[in-house]
Amino acid sequence: MTLQEGRPRTIDDASPQSGAPVRSRRGGSWIRVAVRTLVDIVLVVWAAATLTFLAVKLIPGDPLDKLMAGIQDVTPAMRAAVAAQYGLDQPVFVQYVTYLAGVARGDLGVSYQRGVPVTEILWSELGPTVELTTWAMVVAVAASVVLALATSGRRPFARVLAQGFELIAVSTPSFWLGIVLMTVFSFGLRWVPAFGGTGPASLVLPVVTLAVPLVGVLTQVLRERMEHTLHEPFVTTLRARGLSESEVRSRHVLRHASLPALTLSSVIVGSLLSGTAVIETLFSRPGIGRLAVDALQDRDIPLVMGVVIFAAFVFILLNTAVDLLYPLIDPRLRKAS
Repeated sequence: MTLQEGRPRTIDDASPQSGAPVRSRRGGSWIRVAVRTLVDIVLVVWAAATLTFLAVKLIPGDPLDKLMAGIQDVTPAMRAAVAAQYGLDQPVFVQYVTYLAGVARGDLGVSYQRGVPVTEILWSELGPTVELTTWAMVVAVAASVVLALATSGRRPFARVLAQGFELIAVSTPSFWLGIVLMTVFSFGLRWVPAFGGTGPASLVLPVVTLAVPLVGVLTQVLRERMEHTLHEPFVTTLRARGLSESEVRSRHVLRHASLPALTLSSVIVGSLLSGTAVIETLFSRPGIGRLAVDALQDRDIPLVMGVVIFAAFVFILLNTAVDLLYPLIDPRLRKAS
């Protein structure tokens, strides 16, 4: 071993002379992320499809009864023809393998009740759900940041008031909260419509109903991390440089404290897709959530499974997006990677 080989690695070794190896490592990192994301998508979609398939098969009753409901004088030949059309005459294992093969090709089957491809139905109902969840998340994040900035490390009275609100917000059922808001602001004051999915005014009550529990959770996480970060040495340095308290909190402490909240937000956005089932049904809005409720009532198995697989796919994509955002928010993670 020569002196050059035994010399400890320094920062100068990494740049600029070693630019090619650095680019190579970055390229390898992106390939690893892509491969890991692809494996996660395959495993999660397979698990979601398998569990949902088993669950719908365990529901009592024959799907053919729902398909033939309302038809007079149903003959055995008619039932056999319909069963053959949808593959219900095949053994359960054959149905399972056939469905998984279709999912691998991007084919989620044909709705029993609507007679059109499930993917086509999901795309047609996606817009209202994305609109509702996006606004609910924007309102929840904005309110949580304001509350956390106003109460972290502040006077105990304001902190106790905020904690009381968060406790009530987290423990209040969304269905009950929606009914209360509807009774007061729609039927009583007549400020906003109670039902329907047209116009910005129709979004107010569903967005508030969906956002209130999220505000409680996000504010607790943000405030706890901000109060922890306020005792870090770099905060003392920033104050010594003459930065005001509001600048220290909003420009530096909030950014460091946002990583746990960002992780939690990815889980929350995934859960919002299931939460919209209650909100869209209560306020008679179109969307994926209400579609899932109707599909369960009608035993529309391909549509139910399509909604679950779609939600799992979105959940994985959101988690991957959050992983990619970490280095952009915290420079320390960028250097480590």
